[in-house]
Amino acid sequence: MASATGQPQSNAPLFGQVQYHIVQSEGLPENEVAKLTQTLGENGAIKHHPYGRVHLKGLTHIISTTIEFEEFETASEALIPVVKPEWIAGSLAKRKLANTRSYSPDPRLIFSGLVVSCADLPEGDKDAIIGGVLAMGGLYSPSISKLVTHLVALNVEPEKCQTAIAKKLICKLILPHWFDDCLRLGKRIDEAPYLLPDPEIHRLRHGEKIPDASRPDLQGATSAHPGRLPNSSSSPSRDRQKLSVFKTKRIMLSSDLEIAGHLRQTIEGLIGSGGGKITTSVDEADILICQFRETKDFKLASRALKIVGNLSWLYFLITHNSWTSPMRRLLHYPIARAGLPNCKDLRISLSNYNGEARTYLENLARAAGCEFTKTMKMENTHLIAAHTFSEKCEAAREWNINIINHLWLEESYAKWEIQSLSNPKYTHFPPRTNLSEVVGKTPVDVDAIARHFLAERTDAQSDLQRTAVLPPIRERIDKGTTIGRVPESSAIQPSSSHVDGVEQPPKSIDPINMTPTTSKHKNRQTDGIALKTPIASRSEMNGRENETPSTSGSRGAKDRAVAKIHNLASDIALYEKEKKRVGGVIFGGRKTSEEKGHVLNHKRSMSKDHDSLTDESESGRGTKRARKGKSPPSMRLLLSGYSKWVGDLKRDAEERGQLRELGILITQDPAKCTHLAAPRILRTPKFLCAMANAPVLLSTRFVDECLSQKALLRAEDYKLKDPEGEKRHKVRLADITERAKANKGRLLRNCSIFCTEHVHGGFDAYKSIVDVNGGKCLLYRARGGSLPISKSGDNDNSAEGLEIDCVYLITSTTPADAKLWPKFRQMAQNMGKTPRIVKNDWVLDLALTQEIRWLDGYEVEEDDVMLEA
Repeated sequence: MASATGQPQSNAPLFGQVQYHIVQSEGLPENEVAKLTQTLGENGAIKHHPYGRVHLKGLTHIISTTIEFEEFETASEALIPVVKPEWIAGSLAKRKLANTRSYSPDPRLIFSGLVVSCADLPEGDKDAIIGGVLAMGGLYSPSISKLVTHLVALNVEPEKCQTAIAKKLICKLILPHWFDDCLRLGKRIDEAPYLLPDPEIHRLRHGEKIPDASRPDLQGATSAHPGRLPNSSSSPSRDRQKLSVFKTKRIMLSSDLEIAGHLRQTIEGLIGSGGGKITTSVDEADILICQFRETKDFKLASRALKIVGNLSWLYFLITHNSWTSPMRRLLHYPIARAGLPNCKDLRISLSNYNGEARTYLENLARAAGCEFTKTMKMENTHLIAAHTFSEKCEAAREWNINIINHLWLEESYAKWEIQSLSNPKYTHFPPRTNLSEVVGKTPVDVDAIARHFLAERTDAQSDLQRTAVLPPIRERIDKGTTIGRVPESSAIQPSSSHVDGVEQPPKSIDPINMTPTTSKHKNRQTDGIALKTPIASRSEMNGRENETPSTSGSRGAKDRAVAKIHNLASDIALYEKEKKRVGGVIFGGRKTSEEKGHVLNHKRSMSKDHDSLTDESESGRGTKRARKGKSPPSMRLLLSGYSKWVGDLKRDAEERGQLRELGILITQDPAKCTHLAAPRILRTPKFLCAMANAPVLLSTRFVDECLSQKALLRAEDYKLKDPEGEKRHKVRLADITERAKANKGRLLRNCSIFCTEHVHGGFDAYKSIVDVNGGKCLLYRARGGSLPISKSGDNDNSAEGLEIDCVYLITSTTPADAKLWPKFRQMAQNMGKTPRIVKNDWVLDLALTQEIRWLDGYEVEEDDVMLEA
């Protein structure tokens, strides 16, 4: 007998209330299944339906290392947990049933199976990591124990790390950077480069080659057009005789496959020998194999929630003789004839992907309608890179070509909408990770399919059909309904007027996880109201009442469907009522991926910038309530040259928090600061970038005094004063501020300024300075072709003080940079421009003084190189 908490009583077997089914797979072979069965039996568990397919009635747990089995979707819908075998050991160790969510094999829960503890991290970073781990399926342990799998620290000096090392605990000492990179990408990447005591990312050398990532698991999923049927070498005849993946399935091969008669006979023979049946009717089929999304068969099958895949997916099942959903891999699902809208003008090239991953991305780009080029030229619009250490990436920076990772292409295709390049997820490249290791893990977005390919019928029609096609979960389980097959008595036969999709149905079922999702439309009130018969067809609504609609089913079938709907009214009303309950109906309210991403992004920005609270509350974009006791800050302060926090993370976090309580928010973004504090006039990137926004200039004494007096003091009493700096730079601070206000960040408007790679301070520093002042900074490496200046007048130097016919190159005086000067001069002259090769002082003084002025010492001559050499 179970206790009130759902756990077995102390005198009862641990698994006494468990009825389980084990899914055998490559990751869980027969001998392991036998061991698990014995362990569970010794502790009171009951094996449920030991042979054949999974039957959900009475089942409490499914044990599997993968979600690649046919019953996963319906099990999730029925709230039956699917757990890894480690759940058994975890429960035995705790002597109580462990949290099933932490042992889920679902790849979307990227931290499932992790038990994380933190050692001497700043509070903000610690909270962000804990929140991310819990949201993505992991657990947090405040103390170190044998159950901890990952101990997060900045080095091995903390006491927790020393304890783990001394006791030889089997846990990974890892940098917090790994969690940040995983959460940014939404994928779990390899931990090896982040492991202490000598993490690879800390000993990174510029240009050092990143190892390739092999992806043999992508074989058979790299193309929507398979080359040939798996032959005897990959699928021996003896294995084919044991083919069981099609058992009891009724499969329809659509006419748009355009396969030869002999090949069709071979495929039908394989399906038949595996226990399946071939049908020519969509209504009778459990599975539809087709090539394109625009066909009538595709729409009918998708609306009836049948399984739809392409020929490549069918070959994959034949080869592996194990189930996988066609929604898991983008190229296992039917494609669109014309490709993704607005993709025809995109020219895409790849860098650093190889093997199966490269083939997959090439075919995905073509399926999306893009033009793929093996070599990259200036005409390319996008470069998709696994990491940024390659000649293609260097050329792309110089030619101003967008550099993104493969997630942009995958998610654009999955959501059937070109994603914004401004999303940092698509431009994030972990320093020692080859992103090939996470290629092909983006599933098809079912809601996008419904919106773009099935969206024409009314909401009411959609609700009625979905309700009739998919009876309540409990009823389907009790009746032993075969997964993926619609009972004939409950199916509405679609009429010809319903051939073209559903117009954004307010409620839909995700075929991947079978989770009901709610649209933006307001939920209908159904309590106590009997459902009505379907609304009139479009012909009647258009005033043509006498036009006889054609049908594909009998009148009797429709009558039975309508009667079925009336019988289900009470279940529907109960579902609507539960849906309004706080927390929802699934696991106490499972968050959508969008909400999860919002929470995680919020937490990450807290640790990175301590700026998330005011960003949300002031901009109005966030939906969260502001924290009690914290009002919007009265000052956004940027610090430059403040050394008291350097190397002391604990003091940094504590004093930032104290200042925030006083109304001072320390920001790292020069574009957001209202005040800038520095000990004197500096030429640091932060100081110079902030000057473009005309902040109030303060002395760093202001910060010290506010902390010591624990009060927000008058900023006017601590204005920055630096007579020596003003004399040295020949400026007045008051004049700089006035000019910055007048310039409004457009000092270098419409100017393209070039910069060499090895200039002192690095290219990125000068790019940020030029960009914040309204210009465009381009990397110059003297490659072939002309200078990438827009023909629309981007380089007409509209900024006052710049000569109209001049083009500028910021350079160092090293011999390596000097080799670039002759080619730059020649290319500028070919374009009818006057080349100006200048020292970095020119742009630094320009940004500091907020005016463009010319001194003879700015221009570089060959003699300067000789002097330095």
